[in-house]
Amino acid sequence: MNRPENLILKDAEPRIHPTAELKACKLGRYASVGERVILREVTVGDFSYFERHSEAIYTTIGKFCSIAANSRINALEHPIERLTQHKVSYRPNEYFRWLGVDTQFRARRQAKAVNVGHDVWIGHGAVIVPGVTIGNGAVIGANAVVTHDVAPYTIVAGIPAKPLRLRFRADVAARIETLAWWDWAPEKLARAIPDMQAMPIEAFLDRWENDPA
Repeated sequence: MNRPENLILKDAEPRIHPTAELKACKLGRYASVGERVILREVTVGDFSYFERHSEAIYTTIGKFCSIAANSRINALEHPIERLTQHKVSYRPNEYFRWLGVDTQFRARRQAKAVNVGHDVWIGHGAVIVPGVTIGNGAVIGANAVVTHDVAPYTIVAGIPAKPLRLRFRADVAARIETLAWWDWAPEKLARAIPDMQAMPIEAFLDRWENDPA
């Protein structure tokens, strides 16, 4: 039965827990930021969410990403080549008057941004180091330390993280990429969810690759 749009869709405004700390961030529709999450210069795509105590800086997150508690995206880098790697050398303003933030070191950190694709699951306690790109549909295992790029639809785990297996065969993954369901209008997504729940992946693709709406 067709329902009016205003009955299908809930409020699309992002949900931010009052204990979360955000600075210079951009949140998409239906995005959610949990308890004591800290985000700095992070873009969060539609429907993506951060669970409690997660942190991210200088990162772009795609749509429909699931980021578990205690994860750390773009973990802090220290200038180990200097006399001291302590933040007194790059954030001396926290200790001394008239000494400002080291803008060159800040620019170095910003240049090593992390990029996370769509439909990525980052498990509990995972750490993503600076400069890593994670492809669409990937899975990062709990407590993994990701030091290299992760290919789309690849499940990785361990320290350092290594590939375990693929979520789908290459041809199925390619069909999902072409479908780009993460860009569907919410109304179409709502129609498709029962089929996501009930159909094997290839049957779902057969059905929705030919849906004109």
